[in-house]
Amino acid sequence: MPKPHLLFDFGGVLININYQLTLEAMRRLHRHGGTIEFTQAAQAELFDALETGRLTPTEFRAALREHYELQATDEELDAAWNAMLLDVPAERLALVADLRAQGYQTALLSNTNHIHIAAINAVLKNEYGFEHGIADCLDRVFYSQEVGLRKPGEEIFRHALREMNWKAEETLFIEDSPQHIETARRLGLHTLYLAPPLTLTDALPDALRAFH
Repeated sequence: MPKPHLLFDFGGVLININYQLTLEAMRRLHRHGGTIEFTQAAQAELFDALETGRLTPTEFRAALREHYELQATDEELDAAWNAMLLDVPAERLALVADLRAQGYQTALLSNTNHIHIAAINAVLKNEYGFEHGIADCLDRVFYSQEVGLRKPGEEIFRHALREMNWKAEETLFIEDSPQHIETARRLGLHTLYLAPPLTLTDALPDALRAFH
C-alpha cells in the first residue's frame, strides 16, 4: 500500500493550545466578569466570521468590545485572544520533517485567523528561524480565513483534497476535535483522533504502522 497523505490540524496537534486561558483573559477585560462564547466544541457566529475572513481583525476587535462589553485596547484584546496559544514542540516539527524526508506528502487544514497566525508565525520565526511560519514545514497550508470555509463543514475538506489532488481513502487526517474527525470519517478519510493526553509524537508513528 502506498504511503498515506498526511493532513494535519494545527492547534492541539502541531502546537499546544489551552482555550481556557483565553476565556480567563477575556473575563479580566469584562466589566462584569463575563467572558466570550468560544470553546473547542462550539463558538458564537462572531468567531466563525473571523475564521472565514468575513471580519477583519479591526472589525473583530470592535465587535468584541460591543458584544461582550470589553474595555480594552487593541493590544490587550490581541493578548487575551492569543493567550490560548502555547508552545510549538520541536519534536513535532522534527517528526513532520522526517516524514517528509521519507516521501510523505503533508498539508495543514486549520480553523484559524490572521491574529493567531501572526502570533504563531512570530514564535516560529524567533524560535526556529522559519521565514513563512508553519508553511515552511509542510507542502501546503489551508487556513480557514483564506479559504472562506471552516471545519467541521465538508466543503473545506473537499477543497483541500482537490487542491492537493489527494483521494480521501489515501489520506490520514490528524485532529484533536471530535466533530472534525466525524466529518473526515464521513467523507472517507482515515483519521487519527488525538484525544488528550495523546500527542502527535506518541500516536502518529503507530497510526502509520497500522495504516500499512
